Amino acid sequence: MIIADVGDFRTAAQRRLPHFLFEYIDGGSYQQVSLARNVSDLADIALDQRVLRDVSALDPSITLFGQRLALPLLLAPVGLAGLNARRGEVQAARAVKDAGTALILSTVSACSIEEVAAGSGTPPWFQLYMLRDRGFVTAMIERARAAACPVLVFTVDLPAPGARYRDRRSGLSGAPGLAGDLRRLGQALARPGWCWDVGLMGRPLSLGNVAGVLGAATPLGDFLAWLGNNFDPSATWADLEWVRSQWPGPLVVKGILHPDDARAAVAAGADGIVVSNHGGRQLDGALSAVKALPAIVDAVGGSTRILADGGVRSGLDILRYRALGAEAVLAGRAWVWALAAGGQRGVAQLLAMFEAELRAAMALTGTVRFSPEAGRVSASPAEGAGENGGRGRD
Repeated sequence: MIIADVGDFRTAAQRRLPHFLFEYIDGGSYQQVSLARNVSDLADIALDQRVLRDVSALDPSITLFGQRLALPLLLAPVGLAGLNARRGEVQAARAVKDAGTALILSTVSACSIEEVAAGSGTPPWFQLYMLRDRGFVTAMIERARAAACPVLVFTVDLPAPGARYRDRRSGLSGAPGLAGDLRRLGQALARPGWCWDVGLMGRPLSLGNVAGVLGAATPLGDFLAWLGNNFDPSATWADLEWVRSQWPGPLVVKGILHPDDARAAVAAGADGIVVSNHGGRQLDGALSAVKALPAIVDAVGGSTRILADGGVRSGLDILRYRALGAEAVLAGRAWVWALAAGGQRGVAQLLAMFEAELRAAMALTGTVRFSPEAGRVSASPAEGAGENGGRGRD
């Protein structure tokens, strides 16, 4: 099929993936209200079109935590992403290296930190959960340090997993034991291309970073049950301070939606925050990131680096987030759909698409370049942008 936009990657992914895996990547929690708002609220942000400005030398690059990014976009951490193509996170990491941006590797990736770093030649950023087993958390931090991961992204919005009805209906969760395994096997066999590429040629089918805890061949249903039972509901800001004490490099806190939480993260030592509702996969009905972003920028915009995710479907969406004050944007589902559709080539195509769309949007808003690293806030919904990013309005 002809791929023209992110929706085409989604269609291709749905055709290729086993039903349970597509539903896991595509779905949100409960009735998916927040998932829908992430997309619709972002699309409602208008950009000011400006004319007769010299836009012949556009530069969408930024510098973030000492790393130059060719565009203000990172691939968000997505659990099980590597099961969508053969050794999928390695393929994605190669694509982002060629594109000059970065991948944030999930704790529950299919490929380990070490495999991704060795396979791509560049260590990824690493995303960490707070689990009950502090020894495991300490070991993961040490592995990220040993692999020279440049940034640690600490996810804080999972004291308990949100109810994801689509996963239950598909048989990914709520169907333990032989019955669940057979159901998922039947769905996999209905996708012979995936079975060959991933199921056979992509072995081992394990979760590389946690295989030492769970074993190399833990069924998916057992893994999800283990993960749900091991998120730590007792975690507090003191635990963030503890992580800060363990990690010497840049520390970014992901999952912030309230200005008071943003202030607390900065006070605990965070170098950056990601304004995020976890892709609509946790508290359904929570604010979308784009609605939460302006108040957080007002609260901490001068004291920390602000990133955002949720609903990114085009290069225009990158500029919308930039216009509201986010320095960089994370995209999750989009890159996993592209990975499922075409592996490394699909992710590379997606990144090239986003860059072309972003450049066009910059030209049409008179945005020549983005603010330098010292100017952390680019614009607000009510103020002009000029070089710093096309102004957004609710």
